[in-house]
Amino acid sequence: MSIEIISPDEHRARRTAVLAVGVVISILHIWFNTFGLLSNLWQNGLHYAGFALLCVLVFPITRRDGRAGQIFRTLDIGWGLLAAFSAVFMVAREDAIYDNGVRLATVDWIFAVILILTAIELTRRTTGWIIPGIIVVALTYVSVWGPHIPGVFKFAGLKPETLLFRSVYGDDALFGNIALISSSFVFMFILFGAFLLRSGAGDFIIDLARVLAGRTAGGPGLVAVIASGLTGTISGSAIANTASTGVITIPLMIKAGFKPKFAAAVEATASTGGQLMPPIMGAGAFVMASYTQIPYPTIVAVSFLPAILYFASVGFYVRTEARKLGLQPVDEETISFGTVMKKGGLAFLIPITVLIGMLVYGFTPTFAAGISILSVVVASWFTRNRMGPRAIIEALALGARNMIMTAILLCSVGLIVNVIATAGIGNTFSVMISEWSGNSIFIAIVLVALASLILGMGLPVTAAYIVLGTLSAPALFNMIADSHLLHALASGAISEDATAIFMLAVPDQMALIGQPMAMETAKQIMAAVPLEMAGILREQVLSPDVLTFSLLSAHMIIFWLSQDSNVTPPVCLAAFTGAAIAKTPPMSTGLEAWKIAKGLYIVPLLFAYTDFLGGSWTEVLTVFGFGLVGIYALVGAMQGFLEGRLNWILRVVVFAAGIAILWPANLLVDSTGLVVFVVIFFFTWKRGRVPTAVPAT
Repeated sequence: MSIEIISPDEHRARRTAVLAVGVVISILHIWFNTFGLLSNLWQNGLHYAGFALLCVLVFPITRRDGRAGQIFRTLDIGWGLLAAFSAVFMVAREDAIYDNGVRLATVDWIFAVILILTAIELTRRTTGWIIPGIIVVALTYVSVWGPHIPGVFKFAGLKPETLLFRSVYGDDALFGNIALISSSFVFMFILFGAFLLRSGAGDFIIDLARVLAGRTAGGPGLVAVIASGLTGTISGSAIANTASTGVITIPLMIKAGFKPKFAAAVEATASTGGQLMPPIMGAGAFVMASYTQIPYPTIVAVSFLPAILYFASVGFYVRTEARKLGLQPVDEETISFGTVMKKGGLAFLIPITVLIGMLVYGFTPTFAAGISILSVVVASWFTRNRMGPRAIIEALALGARNMIMTAILLCSVGLIVNVIATAGIGNTFSVMISEWSGNSIFIAIVLVALASLILGMGLPVTAAYIVLGTLSAPALFNMIADSHLLHALASGAISEDATAIFMLAVPDQMALIGQPMAMETAKQIMAAVPLEMAGILREQVLSPDVLTFSLLSAHMIIFWLSQDSNVTPPVCLAAFTGAAIAKTPPMSTGLEAWKIAKGLYIVPLLFAYTDFLGGSWTEVLTVFGFGLVGIYALVGAMQGFLEGRLNWILRVVVFAAGIAILWPANLLVDSTGLVVFVVIFFFTWKRGRVPTAVPAT
């Protein structure tokens, strides 16, 4: 039997359907996010229904096999319509089910099962087999095999009817809180990014990066870093960033003299930072805001300096590699800054300024995104790429299409989170992390990093963050808050209310409470406090700001570590994407990207051990400044090069100086490391051993 590709007529009809459905979905979301006339359940149900149909159109069950394939695809569209209808039907049936004493009628059973099965299948099409497998394991755990396992994870079990009801209508279920994040914040910002891209902002970003860094030594590598950082403000996807900017920056880097593997790794690593760069930060920032109840603008505000630190770490690798290879600035014509700004600056800068300004002034993120979308259209009228009706329609369709995987994922992952919440697995897992780590924050972070890497082999980073955040954030929060509590106890800064709790918890130590004491003594007292009283002590001793930023630090650590699967073998899709462009071995490129992305592991340690997120501006800038130099020292030690080559002895000394500079809460150690690094830096600069340029291979 001959194999045929989808016929041109069918392809044209499908493309038209995708355009039409995408435009309708975008307009619908703008309507209910602007006017707020629908309940959350209806909003989430329509959100899922629209993207279920769009998913079937964009990800058909098959693309080949001639006539048979066409029949399968036609039936598949019927499957998509059934998925959309089952979502709307179950939302409409909510009141009737409650009126019936929370009992499902036969028709409710049928469409609830269809709804769950379609969610699993559509998740498989968009993300692969891992998440659907986890969903099946989770649902069967609370209904079938949970009662039969020994130990702390034994669960009494739910009746099938209860499981179906909670899976659809639960607060953390298919149409629950995570779906609400998807249908509001995430979609509006993805749509905003689509309008920016359609207005020509992508070309402007590349041109601006080339103006800023194109004429420096190793400039094309810095262009990749800057362009990926700016692109991250409008896409928040590492793979999309690598694919879009990499086709330009990777050949530029190779032409400048960088090795192809290094060029691909730099692009993948820089693109990974796209989900760390405010204001969008992928979907993670919105999920974080929902989980922590910390305002989204606050999360965005404290994320700027850490993101800059990450991109600086990548830039340091580029600079040291360029100096190591003796690369000179590429002598080619580059348009001026003024020309770039006239060409497309307004279409990018005005909407971004409007967005940030509205967030700062307290408008809701969805409203700010809606107004920013309008500002993109208006700003484009002052450029050569004016957005008319056709461009607006294309942007609406592009936004919906870019959202398909995220929408299906965020709705479906609610089935997993609902099980975690129902069975109390999160609390159990957090206790296990505390026990395994011996209450060491560092060991706990290592455990979370390992778990993140394993999960990241099969889950997109947003899903990995959601699962890890649900399971391990409470443990990290308790440890970080307890570190502040220990300092308060050691310094004697204990209130009368807290003293009364200590009297109940550790009556034999009351003579020491409220007095300055050694840190080891404070640790012994805290170790004797019963677990059920520890939370009360935190609330009594620590200020609300300290508790808030301890919680934010815990989630930010997990959020950053969840990005490592983009650049860490064996499954590192951003690095593989860069390798495909550079035509380099994927696994070798992944290892190179993993080496360059050390900022992903260093910055979370700063979150845990310093006041980088919650301190005063003086404290935050101090951590940032020392962090910048400390990371440069570590990069130089790993590269064996600063302004000249470092022998092994100097590499060890510089590495130790870098750790000292980054050492938390000890200005003497930090300053000593800084002095040592500066001396060696100027020594290598004066010696100036720069090798002859080595041609790329």
